[in-house]
Amino acid sequence: MPELPQITDSHCHLDFPDFADELPQVVARALDAGVSRMVTICTKLVAEPEVRAIAEQFDPVFYAAGTHPMSAASQPMADLEELLSIASHPKMVGIGETGLDYHYTAESKDVQKQSLEIHIEAARQTGLPLIIHARDADDDMAAILTREHAAGPFGCVMHCFSSSAALAEAALELGFYLSMSGIATFKKSGDLRAIFASAPVDRILVETDAPYLAPQPHRGRRNEPAYTALTAEVAAEIYGLSYADFATQCWANFDRLFTKAAAWRTA
Repeated sequence: MPELPQITDSHCHLDFPDFADELPQVVARALDAGVSRMVTICTKLVAEPEVRAIAEQFDPVFYAAGTHPMSAASQPMADLEELLSIASHPKMVGIGETGLDYHYTAESKDVQKQSLEIHIEAARQTGLPLIIHARDADDDMAAILTREHAAGPFGCVMHCFSSSAALAEAALELGFYLSMSGIATFKKSGDLRAIFASAPVDRILVETDAPYLAPQPHRGRRNEPAYTALTAEVAAEIYGLSYADFATQCWANFDRLFTKAAAWRTA
């Protein structure tokens, strides 16, 4: 039997209690589906030791760390020196997720902006990519990323991208990447698929955001990294590529942005 094309789940949350009872099985199912790398995301720095331990336990798992914008006001302000220290771990490969969320937490927008700027500086100093969460904050997000990138460049992925075409264009103009989640597989997501179709295929990543946003046909149930393959199938259709060719392109895209993870696998 030919080997499955290999892809990466660029964003999941394996430390969440949804996976507590079967984490080895979840990782094994991902590998069986050809999802041979996963980046598990720490959303509160207080939880970093637990997230790091998962990456240390499973060879295919890497991690990123930051303070989610929805937690920016309830958690201690992100500390630049702490982020730089955490980034020295060999399997810590990204800064975040950070960003702006005005849908649920607009009242803390000033704190969110301050936190975001600290994460951006950590991305600059470490050379690790920034992982951005953006919801109902397109204008501020585009303005901050454009201003900060002009002040000193950094790599970035717009995780679980489901925002406007304008924000996609602004991010792509800065050389950033867009990550496709299970949302793109939903029947009513035609406008989102069109945004992805207009983006260069060499700037696309795929993810689950597991345990959230399971793609079709699992919508409404718990998501897991194995389902990255289902989103990648839709992405291949969007770009008119075979699944194998899209997987090859997406693997190269991830390696180009997440250079530390790429070096680990090479080593």
